[in-house]
Amino acid sequence: MYKSGLIELEVVLAVARRRGFRAAAIDLNMSTTAVSNAVASLEARLGARLFHRTTRSVSLTEAGQRFVDQIGPAVSHIQNAMETVLQANPVLTGTLRINSSLGAALMVFQPVLLKFLQRYPGMTIDITTEGKMVDIIAEGFDAGLRPSARVPRDMIRVPIMQNVQMVVVGSPCYFASHCEPVVLEDLVDQACIRARLPDGALSPWEFVREGQPMTADVHGPLVLDTPVLMLEAVRQGVGLAQLPQWYVRNELVDGRLIEVLAQWAPAAFDLSLYYAGHRHIPAGLRALIDLIHEEAGSS
Repeated sequence: MYKSGLIELEVVLAVARRRGFRAAAIDLNMSTTAVSNAVASLEARLGARLFHRTTRSVSLTEAGQRFVDQIGPAVSHIQNAMETVLQANPVLTGTLRINSSLGAALMVFQPVLLKFLQRYPGMTIDITTEGKMVDIIAEGFDAGLRPSARVPRDMIRVPIMQNVQMVVVGSPCYFASHCEPVVLEDLVDQACIRARLPDGALSPWEFVREGQPMTADVHGPLVLDTPVLMLEAVRQGVGLAQLPQWYVRNELVDGRLIEVLAQWAPAAFDLSLYYAGHRHIPAGLRALIDLIHEEAGSS
């Protein structure tokens, strides 16, 4: 049973923000029953109904809207004061929920996320990987991890990796039976491993010719939706693939893969962590942002 206090106010704000008890429960790491009980308990003591509830939606009553408008700034000030104290304490606990593409998560795991867990053993990082962009606020995530160009404009970006280059690669066993392409037109005769975008469309390969960006609609025997599988297919000699250089740098150095068409490589992209600046920032997220800045300063 939850006692009267800050938790009930946080629950009401979460339900109002997410327009639902289940989504609020995910945000607060509570059970849906506990969230419902907290709201009902507070409503009973106030003698007023804060939410309209139906089987399909939850919305604020007029009294609930006034209540939320008045307590929101106060609760935010209290949370910030508490986290100021917590930041002075090196022991952080809790869960940090991040939405990311699989490729982005792989790229930052060792240089950032693993170091974060080593520094803060009391923290848990809960990563959901998916190709499509999601509303991190509506889905209950603390932050997202994507190429900087894809980050929504209303989010605060924290650059993690810069100048990630795309390369076209193939294996020596593939080139044992295929000529290396020298110009873009040579791709017509190549077996190209294509990528499927989250919306179902096939992703064209991107290049730069005479300073102008262009795309090539390549063809081949295999379509995949994750660069991890694409890399494995390249290793097995199935065909060529266009992948972030980060994935294949070790294989390029030791000769297990061969880069082609380097003179037409597209412009590099940046990778960023992002979050909603108007929301209360958890202590764990603040610590992760500080670590990212620290790593950037030492590189």
